[in-house]
Amino acid sequence: MTLTAIIIMSFITATLLYLINSLMTTKPDINKLSPYECGFDPLGNARTPISIQFFLVAILFILFDLEIVLLLPIPWSVNTNTPTTTMLLITTLLTILTLGLLYEWSQGGLEWTE
Repeated sequence: MTLTAIIIMSFITATLLYLINSLMTTKPDINKLSPYECGFDPLGNARTPISIQFFLVAILFILFDLEIVLLLPIPWSVNTNTPTTTMLLITTLLTILTLGLLYEWSQGGLEWTE
């Protein structure tokens, strides 16, 4: 198939789907228009503040997940770089992460109660 035929077919498909969607108008249900589709009435304020500790745990998870991603290619790096360079890079990365964790710990950023 040529590129022109593919473009024409995709245009026809998009137009057909748009027409089918616009022809299928339904009366909106009162339950679907409510803010909670589960059928329950809201029990409290939806704007209650969330504890910052949950965000801290998420950030720490992402940080140490990235550490694993950065340390994963080490076996291949040993084959391409000199072992001294590889060990220096690994040690530098782990030292920076450890110092950051110790700083957060000393500042009380990891405490659940304030």
